[in-house]
Amino acid sequence: MDSADAILGSEQAARDWMAATFAPSADQWMRLEQFAKMLLAESAQQNLIAASTIPILWVRHIADSAQLLALDRDRNGLWLDLGSGPGLPGLVVALLSERPIMLVESRKRRCDFLRAVVGELALAHVEVVEAPLERIETRPAATISARAFAPLDKLIDLSARFSTESTRWLLPKGRNAVKELALLPQPWQNLFHVEQSLTDADSQILVGTGQITDKKRGKA
Repeated sequence: MDSADAILGSEQAARDWMAATFAPSADQWMRLEQFAKMLLAESAQQNLIAASTIPILWVRHIADSAQLLALDRDRNGLWLDLGSGPGLPGLVVALLSERPIMLVESRKRRCDFLRAVVGELALAHVEVVEAPLERIETRPAATISARAFAPLDKLIDLSARFSTESTRWLLPKGRNAVKELALLPQPWQNLFHVEQSLTDADSQILVGTGQITDKKRGKA
């Protein structure tokens, strides 16, 4: 199949893909719908998502987040979502799996929203941490995601201490994925490959496995 043919081009296509990929239960669908409603309502109060994406919420935000879980369904353990913002992808992952999720977000109003969703949807396996990443105690993460957190080199440098030899990195980087990857030290580049986004023909996802160590950083 040509990559262009695989792009989810409508809200119904996004829902159909999620049904085929995850087979959500009736309760999961209900909570996904409720999250979508809460996201839209809160976006009228603060800038959570771009207004242009509201008509394609399921493609641009729900399925866009869920595709990261589809790339990481073979493992358990802590999922660390950096710069979680409105809970994308972390809350979508939490609604589709029982993985323990840590949502890291430094902005109070966004954390208030995240906590409201966690409470409303009874997501006991989700922890909201209101702090800059630099202040968070180091712990091993099975998965590290960051949808819109920082330039790639800074992102990896800040989050490296959470990685292990088996950590999966899931980093959507839009149309600049290959360019950003090429700017990294070669040892970092070797951990990653590029996946085509299912929701945008111009977007790509950097998928990596491994630990960033001082040696891999190229230090003496």
